[in-house]
Amino acid sequence: MKGKAQSAKSKSRYVNDENSQLQRVVRELSTLVKETVPTSKQTVNAWGVPTFEAENPFCFYMVGKNHVTFGFHFGTSLQDPGGLLEGTGKNIRHVKLRALEDVKRKGLKEMVAAAARYEGKPTRGMSGKQSRA
Repeated sequence: MKGKAQSAKSKSRYVNDENSQLQRVVRELSTLVKETVPTSKQTVNAWGVPTFEAENPFCFYMVGKNHVTFGFHFGTSLQDPGGLLEGTGKNIRHVKLRALEDVKRKGLKEMVAAAARYEGKPTRGMSGKQSRA
């Protein structure tokens, strides 16, 4: 990684700038998180993953070729009545966002709020060191 003056987005190997549609999804997702959890800040964790934090890191995203993976650090502890969450890991679950409409899926905003309130102890490296506006 290069100097600290570089933006969090450009430092992350988990952000693919090739698909402009997905970049719009990321902007809408960032707006959703910020409106839902006004005290949140966007950082980049130890692995270069863009992460949202309140008291602790609670969700993250990675931009792939065909979708944005929107993950929740303690996804297995969240209620998911709409069946949005995917994954098989010990704690993490994610939602695949392919279009702007996916960011508006029923239950996603409530899941973001619940994730921010969750008081689990983050795994080492999940928290970011540099903030992003």
